Amino acid sequence: MHLADFIAGSVGGAFGVAVGYPLDTVKVRIQTQTKFSGVLQCVRATCRTEGVSGFYKGMAMPLTTVSIGSSVLFGTYRNILHSLRQLRHKAPDSPSAKLDIFLAGLAGGVAQVSVMSPADIVKVRLQCQMESYQGSDPRATFKYRGAVHCLFTIAREEGILGLYKGAGALALRDGPSFATYFLVYNTVCDWLSPGKQGQAEWKVVLFAGGLSGMCGWCVGTPMDVIKARLQLDGVGRRRYRGFVHCVAESVRTEGPAVLFKGLGLNCVRAFPVNMSVFATYELVIRCLQTAS
Repeated sequence: MHLADFIAGSVGGAFGVAVGYPLDTVKVRIQTQTKFSGVLQCVRATCRTEGVSGFYKGMAMPLTTVSIGSSVLFGTYRNILHSLRQLRHKAPDSPSAKLDIFLAGLAGGVAQVSVMSPADIVKVRLQCQMESYQGSDPRATFKYRGAVHCLFTIAREEGILGLYKGAGALALRDGPSFATYFLVYNTVCDWLSPGKQGQAEWKVVLFAGGLSGMCGWCVGTPMDVIKARLQLDGVGRRRYRGFVHCVAESVRTEGPAVLFKGLGLNCVRAFPVNMSVFATYELVIRCLQTAS
């Protein structure tokens, strides 16, 4: 059963990346660069200067590593949930307590940071690489030639710990976000499919998956902004001395609303992405259960 969770999480996570990546690129650029006044302006500027391929910059890294991250997330979630059920001396098929679901989601979200942080910083830097390196020389090339080159360049210039820049903010984003994510998903499925534990109808799975993603981003967007800014800091000039300074400086210069930059876009993107993730996850789980 636990192997099935890892496999299903991998497939679902990869599918979710492919569905939501263009909007993720727009979101990251809006959060980190003040020259974009809104979503439409960012979309138009990207289309004009980079074409459609600009929306998919850096996708190779999360696409190849999301399977690992999703496996860790869903696998940790299920294993922690199973352990908490055993601690409460409940039967294996008994419903989980809402607190257990929240704690298992929190643990899963934090656990995946260890493997996803290097991939995430590469993704963000490639997404925001829009101008040639070394100023205005039209013959100049981009600093990073691709995902692997970016990974090794960061490790060489900033050390291995450079790959984990912003990891604290990432953990503060993913822990509470995924705790909310799983709690809302399970709660909605319970409400809309009473008496059908573990076998919710597809329309319920899709709706609960989309809604849980939106709720998760409502919780996680403030730390998502800080995380992206810390990851990009130092590529040009250094602006922030650390996590606390980044929060304080961002709020001081742009107001408290800066912490919710990209929230609307996150919610719009979250519904189809998380519908896809949960639907794919449930489909793979059911197929593996039938095959076994």
